[in-house]
Amino acid sequence: MWLKNIFDLFFPETCHGCGTPLYEHEKMLCDYCKFNLPFTNFHKVVDNEVEQVFYGRVYIYQATSLLHFSKHGSVQSLMHNLKYKNRPDIGIYLGKIAGKQLKNYYSEVDILMPVPLHKSKLKKRGYNQSEMIAKGISLITGIPIADNLQKVKATKTQTKKSREERYLNTLDSFQVVNPDFLSNKHILIVDDVLTTGATLEAAITALLKTGVNMQISIFTLAKA
Repeated sequence: MWLKNIFDLFFPETCHGCGTPLYEHEKMLCDYCKFNLPFTNFHKVVDNEVEQVFYGRVYIYQATSLLHFSKHGSVQSLMHNLKYKNRPDIGIYLGKIAGKQLKNYYSEVDILMPVPLHKSKLKKRGYNQSEMIAKGISLITGIPIADNLQKVKATKTQTKKSREERYLNTLDSFQVVNPDFLSNKHILIVDDVLTTGATLEAAITALLKTGVNMQISIFTLAKA
């Protein structure tokens, strides 16, 4: 214990939102960042901003995002640490928050389906951030996670691409295994950040192409 205390003295755990040292009772986020998370409350709004992104593109039952994403904000810092700083626990932590905040939203969902990474990117990163988010949600709601969706095309980073370029980059990049398992199920696709929706559109298109009767909804941790 004393060794840990000495380590914490010189290398304190810092807030993943603002970078300030955490007090002993704080985990992941300082109290200020935790209580000021920019929740969207989109799940309370019919035809909300997330659902509108997919109008005329693919049919979905419902869609929402937990947080607003803004440049240089706490959510951007959280997402960066989750994806690039080897902190899968951030995804689980935020997934648990989502599970508690949106418990009624998940009442009809049968399966959580995280957007998969291509095997080359998964090997490099060591984990799928969307799967970590889904794990957090599952721990609160008890909804199982399915891996029927697979990424079969290694795509380049989407960061600086236009909407059309993102769409072409993700076209035919997913495939579905054992589609019969999904028959008559309500699937909640889980992803980290919604920007143009190109990745989610490609994933949903792959599911719909199976011809299996299913209901599809979307959850992302943040919306840019």
